[in-house]
Amino acid sequence: MNPDLLKQGPGPRLALIEGANAQHIAETLVAFANAEGGLLVVGVSDDGKPTDGPLESEALEDALKAADSLCSPTVVTGSWEEVMIDGSRAYSLRVPRSIELHSLTDGRVLIRGDAQNRPVGGQELLRLASAKTTGDFEATSLTGATKEDFSKKILDEYMVKRAERTKRPFTGTQDDLLKEIGAVDQSGKPTVAGLLLFTDYPQEWLPQASVVFIKFLGRTPRGENGLAGYIRREELNGPLPRLIESAWNIVWSEMAVGGVVKGLEREDTLEYPQFAVREAIVNAVCHRDYRLKGRRIEIRMYSDRLEVISPGGLPGFITIENIKDEHFSRNPRIVNGLFQWGYIEELGLGIDRMIEVMEQTGRKPPDFDARPYSFAVTLYNERVKQQPPEWSRNTNYRQARALQYIKEHDQITNREFRDLCPGVSAETLRLDLADLVEKGILLKIGSKKGTHYILKVGK
Repeated sequence: MNPDLLKQGPGPRLALIEGANAQHIAETLVAFANAEGGLLVVGVSDDGKPTDGPLESEALEDALKAADSLCSPTVVTGSWEEVMIDGSRAYSLRVPRSIELHSLTDGRVLIRGDAQNRPVGGQELLRLASAKTTGDFEATSLTGATKEDFSKKILDEYMVKRAERTKRPFTGTQDDLLKEIGAVDQSGKPTVAGLLLFTDYPQEWLPQASVVFIKFLGRTPRGENGLAGYIRREELNGPLPRLIESAWNIVWSEMAVGGVVKGLEREDTLEYPQFAVREAIVNAVCHRDYRLKGRRIEIRMYSDRLEVISPGGLPGFITIENIKDEHFSRNPRIVNGLFQWGYIEELGLGIDRMIEVMEQTGRKPPDFDARPYSFAVTLYNERVKQQPPEWSRNTNYRQARALQYIKEHDQITNREFRDLCPGVSAETLRLDLADLVEKGILLKIGSKKGTHYILKVGK
């Protein structure tokens, strides 16, 4: 484990606990196992500094045993690893995501959200339980597939991109790597994730793992006189990285390009922001439910919008309301593979960034439509008519300074706001920004240390 990781503080995948507290350890084990998994470090405070006093491994083992007895069912983990931080000893424990639903013996079901373990209940609990009971499909092997079906060219490309992303080459054997990333199971048989990522034609085993692109003439699928309303239809096949590139290239080729003249030069403007389109495609490929047969990812291009429809409802505890702040992967091995490949820029921030670029380019924010067996993202190409700002209305002097700062710098963070208003408490300034968000003047992007604020379109 890299000690510099601790300086970032607790987060969705990192928990810091000062002492061998069995209750706190149990809560974190359950929360990580029910969500994306994560790293638990004991002997470190929230600021990444070692706690006072020695931490004995025997006491930690006793605490872990006690924590195990508080979890139902027991969370399967590895062994504690010793970590030296500024000359002091701490211990880390990697907790994998579980295909089971875990609770504490007192009945609470927890998940990891941002930097906290939080309880779930009601409909959220039902969705999480449903996601868990489907099993871990991407880790299953398929009859007839062998490692010889993997493409050497695709594997070599992945190894190069992975080394660039991690800043270091993999020093083990290729078989070790394939097992580590979940491309093969313990007996060496290719998994669904491995076939989707590394074979030339995974549709031989998973015909549903393809993409259909359709371009319609108008705003509806229907044409004149009962005829089909589309002018182009393409079926895309191949491994997931090639699917992403093929889908992007076809949308790019069909996007209208406008232009504005600035000074003596013409500046081209695309129908949709590039990042938003790629993110919608990547999300669909990463998070679709590959168990669903007879359903493929659909990209529908209308005259006024672009729809990307992914088979399978929202995974786990994710809802439309918390989609910006919470993260849960139905296919974590596929997500990790595409991240190492470079198709995902930063884990967990794609939706935030998609909303941000749509707003910044003067368009409506994306629409999200979640149904039991599908999830759709809609991007609109019409630019919202800009209205003169009304910053001076219903704002105090601190908020006015923040808005002026955003006008000059495009965004503002909590730290920058504190620098603008020295002597004002952090809580007062937080409430000022929250008030502007509630009034619809600002849009909050990100969470925790990555939080910043931008102007909403038309403000």
